[in-house]
Amino acid sequence: QAAADPMSSSDAPEDGPKETSSVSQNISDADAFKILLEMKMKKRQKKPTLPSTVTELGTEDGSQVYVVGTAHFSDSSKKDVVKTIQEVQPDVVVVELCQYRVSMLKMDEKTLLKEAKEINLEKLQQAIKQNGVMSGLMQMLLLKVSAHITEQLGMAPGGEFREAFKEASKVPFCKFHLGDRPIPVTFKRAIAALSFWQKVKLAWGLCFLSDPISKDDVEKCKQKDLLEQMMAEMIGEFPDLHRTIVSERDIYLTYMLKQAAKQIELPRASETEPRKYIPAVVVGVVGMGHVPGIEKNWNSDLNIQEIMSVPPPSASSKVFKFVIKATVFGLMGYGCYRIGQRTVQFFLSMPAAQSYLQKLTEIRSQH
Repeated sequence: QAAADPMSSSDAPEDGPKETSSVSQNISDADAFKILLEMKMKKRQKKPTLPSTVTELGTEDGSQVYVVGTAHFSDSSKKDVVKTIQEVQPDVVVVELCQYRVSMLKMDEKTLLKEAKEINLEKLQQAIKQNGVMSGLMQMLLLKVSAHITEQLGMAPGGEFREAFKEASKVPFCKFHLGDRPIPVTFKRAIAALSFWQKVKLAWGLCFLSDPISKDDVEKCKQKDLLEQMMAEMIGEFPDLHRTIVSERDIYLTYMLKQAAKQIELPRASETEPRKYIPAVVVGVVGMGHVPGIEKNWNSDLNIQEIMSVPPPSASSKVFKFVIKATVFGLMGYGCYRIGQRTVQFFLSMPAAQSYLQKLTEIRSQH
């Protein structure tokens, strides 16, 4: 706006040319793009002052990637994300979210806090319908871990992602990408990697999680995200599960960051003007536990087709699924039986019913 209308009518000299404002208001889109781009480049720091949680990576064509390692329940991490985006003025911001969790970006903190604490039958049914019985149960158990932290700290998860979304919208020509593998794929691959007894043991550990957590614990875990550390402690004895939930997602996040770091095309004044490309600047916002894996995979040729496939259910999965269904239907049947039994007892205890039964007995004795 300042470039399009450099002076207001009250400040313009009376004897000066009156065409100035009309000329500036007729600025072309291409010129406006160039002005905004120049403003962005001037604001972009050549040597940005970055938090200690930021890891710098580069590509062969000169693009720069700044990976902010965060703790998912940390106020300090939110500040780190804001400062990094303001300092580097990125072209793309990539966050550790997939389309199944994108709703948390636009929900307010109060609603998210309420949603995170409430794990009910409706959510369980939705998770099972979306991901299948086994993956749905796994998702709900992991949500219970998150809900436990939420209840202990009074803080909704994903604050750093919401801050990244807000700050990215303030940067001209900045795109916002979801960089995590879809949840259904992760959970289905995780379930397929476990034996029947491993599934039972993991579910038991998640169900009875109750250790107290403080905000100091979160900040102490800044070098290794609290949620991921708690999960790592529980899945440490299951290397295949660690591979699907952590290592494979390290590969996927690295791939998405490298895709975002491709050179960007500059705005053109016309179709005849030759295309010009410049190195991109990217900010990645991921859990601190993924940063070492991203660094490890950065210079490797990555193919994500293999880690996107969902293996067919194993025999143990089919048995576990049958046991779960049998248990659910058994409990429902027993519940109906108990309700029916109590209903009959209540009906028979009513005076009218007792009078009717007495008359019926008398009639039968007369015959």
